[in-house]
Amino acid sequence: MRREELGDLAVFLAVAEECSFTRAAARLGTSQSAISQIVRRLEARIGLKLLTRNTRKVAPTEAGEQLMATLRLAFNDIDARLMALNALTERPSGTVRITTSRHAAETILWPSIRRLLQNYPDVRVELSVDSHLTDIVADQFDAGVRLGEQVARDMIAVRIGPDLRMAAVAAPAYLAQQGVPQTPHDLTKHRCINIRLPTKGGLYMWEFSQEGRDLNVRVEGPLILDDISMVLAAAVDGIGLAYVMEDQVAALIKAGKLVRVLEDWCPLFSGYHLYYPDRHQLPSAFRMLVKELRYRR
Repeated sequence: MRREELGDLAVFLAVAEECSFTRAAARLGTSQSAISQIVRRLEARIGLKLLTRNTRKVAPTEAGEQLMATLRLAFNDIDARLMALNALTERPSGTVRITTSRHAAETILWPSIRRLLQNYPDVRVELSVDSHLTDIVADQFDAGVRLGEQVARDMIAVRIGPDLRMAAVAAPAYLAQQGVPQTPHDLTKHRCINIRLPTKGGLYMWEFSQEGRDLNVRVEGPLILDDISMVLAAAVDGIGLAYVMEDQVAALIKAGKLVRVLEDWCPLFSGYHLYYPDRHQLPSAFRMLVKELRYRR
């Protein structure tokens, strides 16, 4: 097959898909008469009628349908192979700005970013560790990382981590003295370590669920903090009960410094997602970061 014949096949496919010489000409940036001439030449060369034409519509014949199917597979394969070649030649570069919470930065982002920076020296990453729900468009971030339930519906979201779980914990000495709560209702009788929310400044209401029944508890206690490391230190020192991410206390529980309570009231919830506003014309560094972060079960 000569190279010009491949071009004729591409023209035929455009006409067959558009069912119109006019729309095909607009799609290919040429004239309707040129399109008609190419299709006639192709039909003459093959010796088969490929399109039926009337005043209202252009439609492929049976032979045209078979040729369409063949060409779609062939051109899709060519496109895929060209994209693969581009991926080999394109060296990711540039700066990616991301806003994230500290927990997500430490547990999800850093392991992937470390590998990315080691493999691609022309990539730069700026992380803004902030618990506020930042407007990534107004503040000119490329993306944000938040829990799935916090991502706005008009954003493109890519899951980057597993489901998460909360844990209510206290020091063994505290539980020995104050007793072990059996249900979230019992927390009203306990000293709890409150967390000040960074978004609206209110106190975090402890959220529980069991068998489809949700229960939110506004706890009271002698201490209010806005730093998780301080919350954990206070819990270990027996100041009261704390409610934090499960993985944040796993080592302390294993070491016997904290004991978990109300475990059957703490179900899994949607984990961290990378979110961004637009899928078009993504910089190469950003595309590589998304690929590196995408969660695989």
